[in-house]
Amino acid sequence: MSELNLEALAARLKKFADARDWEKFHTPKNLAMALSVEVSELAEIFQWMTAEESSTVMTDEKLADAVRDELADITLYLVRLSAILKVDLLAEASAKIDRNEKRFPPIG
Repeated sequence: MSELNLEALAARLKKFADARDWEKFHTPKNLAMALSVEVSELAEIFQWMTAEESSTVMTDEKLADAVRDELADITLYLVRLSAILKVDLLAEASAKIDRNEKRFPPIG
């Protein structure tokens, strides 16, 4: 697969949704709720692990597949929601880091 950027991924998701007539379901409310569910499914994988177990989760192929799948779902819903709301996700993330750098100065 060729290198993909957020705009191309958003366009691919829109095409996927349009082909299935899902656009009517892709409201900000529904996408935010779906995103929340996917984050909860990721959290469920880690729920009863120790900190050490969670750090090595990717060494277990079954768990690693589940983690990758949930991260992909989270990414897809987040990118779709951002596109619907016309939010430049990368620009906003960068601006948030800028704000956090001022709010939380380096130690030392």
